[in-house]
Amino acid sequence: MKIRIGTRGSQLALWQANEVARLLPCESEIVTIKTTGDKRTDVSLASIGGKGLFIKELEEALERGAIDVAVHSLKDVPSIIPEQFELAAFLERADPRDAWVHPDGVAIDEMIEGAVIGTSAPRRRAQLAALYPRLRIEDIRGNVDTRIAKARSGQYAGIVLAGAGLRRLGRAHEITSSFSIDDMLPAAGQGIVAIECLRGNDALRDAARAVNHAPSERAALCERGVLQKFGERLDCYSEVAVHCTIAVARSLSCSVAREDLHGGNAEQPRDRVTEQPEITIRAFFHGRRAEGRGCDAENVIDAVYEELTRAGQAFQPADGLESPSHTGGRK
Repeated sequence: MKIRIGTRGSQLALWQANEVARLLPCESEIVTIKTTGDKRTDVSLASIGGKGLFIKELEEALERGAIDVAVHSLKDVPSIIPEQFELAAFLERADPRDAWVHPDGVAIDEMIEGAVIGTSAPRRRAQLAALYPRLRIEDIRGNVDTRIAKARSGQYAGIVLAGAGLRRLGRAHEITSSFSIDDMLPAAGQGIVAIECLRGNDALRDAARAVNHAPSERAALCERGVLQKFGERLDCYSEVAVHCTIAVARSLSCSVAREDLHGGNAEQPRDRVTEQPEITIRAFFHGRRAEGRGCDAENVIDAVYEELTRAGQAFQPADGLESPSHTGGRK
């Protein structure tokens, strides 16, 4: 089987597609598709429909059979996708932190009052404004090279980008520093590459699942699960960030020695170690932060959503969304 991999034409998108091609257990070819989000770089993404514009044409190509799978940066994928599609696999997550880039390596803490900082994401702008109220946070568009060039030309004092993209492009040397997760919560899915296909094509799904990284998938489903509680109420102007970490909680128990009543050897006491996931989800929504911990993903997602919206607008969760406890469900 030869798989046609659909991708945007940016350097980062092509890196992602080639990484999927390298990992797939079958022959593949890259099919480049120019999206509306790539064509319209003269205005802010929010004003023309948000990051979903990077996805729309790829999904249309899937539907008409021009490609077999589409490769996305997961943070660009809307939290609710049409029923005919599924996110079949997730590559291992890279460092999800945001990066501060200054042409001369000056720390963001040292920026003078009124310095212009460029970033495109509403959730970054909101968190930066809270951390550094003396700075001016303005929108910036373009690929990585274009944004760095704008900073070097003096249009911006510095810029904030996803660190994973810079590292994947061999541009780690451009990073002045990385924001801590506590200071700057990443977008849901940041650092994860996702593979999308038409629902019902078992052969393609099985091929994609062969490269799936289960821990990254679990984190992705938890993060997207929080967003999905808002249903269709989030838009491209929403200041929302979600990050999930999953550790393994181990507990030790000891069985009691039992005498063999039939004359055989007695069973000796044995230590037993049980393991279960310990899920931590942190989220940011229009100035409000929430954190939830526990072993049941759905319960943690519900708790975080409720805390985010308790003192805010009366959002109601949507029904029929993907479950983080079930890898075969809607994603």
